[in-house]
Amino acid sequence: MTTTLISHDDCGLHNMGPEHPESPIRLMAIHKVLEKTGLISHLDRMQSVHVTSDQIALAHACLHEKRLLMKQPKEGVIYADEDTALCPQSLHAASLAAGSAILATNRVLAGKSTNAFCAVRPPGHHAEHNTPMGFCFYNNVAIGAMQALQNDNIHRVAILDFDVHHCNGTVDIFKDKPEVLVCSTFQHPFYPERYADIQRDNILNCPMPAHSDSLFFRNLVEKNWLPALQAHKPDMIFISAGFDAHHEDPMADINLDEEDYRWVTKLILDVARTYSQGRVVSVLEGGYNPVALAFSVEAHLETLLGY
Repeated sequence: MTTTLISHDDCGLHNMGPEHPESPIRLMAIHKVLEKTGLISHLDRMQSVHVTSDQIALAHACLHEKRLLMKQPKEGVIYADEDTALCPQSLHAASLAAGSAILATNRVLAGKSTNAFCAVRPPGHHAEHNTPMGFCFYNNVAIGAMQALQNDNIHRVAILDFDVHHCNGTVDIFKDKPEVLVCSTFQHPFYPERYADIQRDNILNCPMPAHSDSLFFRNLVEKNWLPALQAHKPDMIFISAGFDAHHEDPMADINLDEEDYRWVTKLILDVARTYSQGRVVSVLEGGYNPVALAFSVEAHLETLLGY
């Protein structure tokens, strides 16, 4: 299999301050581990590209980008909400993150890669149709999924989110689009406390109580995600790959480890081979212990490569 890794050093220019958990250190740790283990040499590496306004508008309100640009400071930091700050380079980084999802989607659809992983920040799955929140400005995976649906051969997609926080933004964007199946596991009750109880045939919320373990997570995915995916038969699969359900992550209380991420990635690839011609695009979301994040991403990438 050919796995493309898409990233850009400028994603590190988005900096919300030394105490903020969504830090440039996250990507630095990932790249350091991939280089130290030698895994980086087995990946098809590409630089991120910028998203266009038309591509942002596939998933967001027409004025969403302009409102963000009006908030971006020339110096210092301004908060879009209590968790989400903009510095002068924030939207430059956010544009590269969203553009990476477009690039990954187009590359996989063209058959140049079997699958792709976007090691980018800021993350995206909390960004709603018209609202930035939860460290997120543009919903990267939603923009990628909408790009895929512009292709004549793609009629149904699935977005699978194993971040510890619920993907409220992705649900908001796709809640009335039956061609997009959104499956998510997340700690509950917990941030963001939006859309966790929504009732839609294409939205599958799988809440986990605090301190849930590997067995609980795996059973939840097998019993819920698999039947939904078998019924939906997606032509392409997108992953919101958040690694903050790791037991060493400081932001939550779920007890997963690298082997759980390896397991769920293999399950997703098996489904993709059955229904989606193997087409998978994965985009980084959360993960706030840099060491746990880096080794979890390594396990995820090894599995995408077929190791």
